[in-house]
Amino acid sequence: MSALPLALTQGDPAGIGPELTLGAWLEREERGLPAFGCIADPDQLALVARHLGWSVPMRICGWDDVDSCFAQALPVVPSGTGAPLAEPATPNPATAGGTIASIDAAVAAVMNGQASAVVTNPIAKSVLYQASFRHPGHTEYLAHLAARDGVEKLPVMMLWSEALAVVPVTIHVALARVPALLTTELIVETARIAAAALRERFGVAAPRLAVAGLNPHAGENGAMGGEDEAIVRPAIEALRQEGIDARGPLPADTMFHERARAGYDAAICMYHDQALIPIKTLAFDEGVNVTLGLPFIRTSPDHGTAFDIAGRGIARPDSLCAALKLAARMARPGATP
Repeated sequence: MSALPLALTQGDPAGIGPELTLGAWLEREERGLPAFGCIADPDQLALVARHLGWSVPMRICGWDDVDSCFAQALPVVPSGTGAPLAEPATPNPATAGGTIASIDAAVAAVMNGQASAVVTNPIAKSVLYQASFRHPGHTEYLAHLAARDGVEKLPVMMLWSEALAVVPVTIHVALARVPALLTTELIVETARIAAAALRERFGVAAPRLAVAGLNPHAGENGAMGGEDEAIVRPAIEALRQEGIDARGPLPADTMFHERARAGYDAAICMYHDQALIPIKTLAFDEGVNVTLGLPFIRTSPDHGTAFDIAGRGIARPDSLCAALKLAARMARPGATP
């Protein structure tokens, strides 16, 4: 385990993030969680704890003290924004500044060598948009923060579980826009970043990539659309020329059963739901969102803010706990999740 603690963001304070944080700390011993500090308003966490009737000791501290106090109290690194407190299940754009400040501080802590990885609680993009947030989502904002000399690297989203790892080439865009956005170059760059991460962060010496086709039956030789032959297949050929074990284009409807999954380390998918439906079916509570292509490790639960159940004490911290454990394992040199 890395000697440095993990930097956990607050997420949307009206969502389930605060109670997941509290619940994860309460179950820290039985789940074997690594030390983490939550960047949040301590009054917000205290409000949620009172609402739930949970007794959770908290200690306001700096990054140097997180490890030493983690066993006795939840370490809280104050976000210090002065944003208003949020009532559970009542999203409020006025709290957006605190949500963003928490992300900014987590990235800064890792980039400054105070924390080993960023773990993000869920945000609500619709709430942030009302507060003039101009990025498509969490992943894109992290790429913006990581940019150097004004140049942003392509952020790649991997959804990881013990059963399956998937990487969508296009992410948070309408399905109707996918064919126009899909290019051979984008597929190659996405798969290249995924293969590098599997080697460097997941300990897979020779990554095997299964590449899905865009259309049903991977286009069936052009009978169901020409994109698979014109765009996807050339990308696979280019990856093979680079020495990357890439196979496809494969029909997505036969890629995800148990026998097929044994033949690859990650599935490269053409659009959001093609990737997320199978992994959420197989590992809804244990899936972890991992951002690849950044100069730091970032993981997140594979679910949203769940405003409909926030504050009821029924949200399960399984995915957050999995995200914390995976981040710590990825931060350990030579580790294999």
